[in-house]
Amino acid sequence: MGVWSPFASAQDVALEADLCLVAPTTPYDPASGLGPTQARTVPPEARCPVCGMFPARAPDWAAQIIFDDGDAHFFDSPLSLFMYLHDMARYGSGRQAQQIVAQYVTDAGRPPVSQDGMVPTSRWIDARTAFYVHGSSAKGPMRAGNLPAFASREAAQAFAASRGGVVLAFDGIDAPLIARLGGRSTHEHD
Repeated sequence: MGVWSPFASAQDVALEADLCLVAPTTPYDPASGLGPTQARTVPPEARCPVCGMFPARAPDWAAQIIFDDGDAHFFDSPLSLFMYLHDMARYGSGRQAQQIVAQYVTDAGRPPVSQDGMVPTSRWIDARTAFYVHGSSAKGPMRAGNLPAFASREAAQAFAASRGGVVLAFDGIDAPLIARLGGRSTHEHD
């Protein structure tokens, strides 16, 4: 692989196929006061390992995975979380599914600010027990269709009734749906 230089011409730089570096995990901080598998606040510098976005900039859509060593990956949306889960060989940089000890998504049914003007202590819910709405008018952080998550089927159904879409459980989000929503790119992560 060639070395990029701002002074090199296109012929001087021999680049391999589109190549990305995977965002590093965020290590567990025992000083946080949180248990090693508890949901965490998204650090401003954390990057989504699927798309490279900064999940802290989209707190209403953020998701996270925590591994058995305490490290965490943060995602800009539930869709990116599902893309990661369904293709860990591509996005996981050597991680295995059996290393995942917790998965969280942001509850779209809980307001970001409570009636008293305070930020709720937690909008994180277990991704495996959440309900997702597919096909609604809600646009995720990439301005495309996404999978807003809800703590209860009733909240998801109420959202779908007002914004369109169908309610799916975690296991109802399969590879063909993820491929349609996430598109297919040709670059590889390393």
